[in-house]
Amino acid sequence: MPSLPKLLIFVAVIALLFGTKKLRSLGSDLGASIKGFKKAMNDDDDQKEGDVQKVANLESSEDNHTNKE
Repeated sequence: MPSLPKLLIFVAVIALLFGTKKLRSLGSDLGASIKGFKKAMNDDDDQKEGDVQKVANLESSEDNHTNKE
C-alpha cells in the first residue's frame, strides 16, 4: 500500500498532466457510463424474468387447453 505522501505526489502529477477540468469531466463521464451499464444489466435481468413468465403462462394455457379436450 503506498504511503500518503507518495499518493499525494501521484495525484498532483496526474492533475498537472491532465488538468483539473479534464479530470472532472473524465470522472463525470465515467460515473455516467457506470450508471448506464448498471441500468442495462437490470433491464436485461427484467427482460429475462419477463420471458420466463411468458413461457410459463404459455405452458399453463397449453395444459389447460389439452385438459379441456
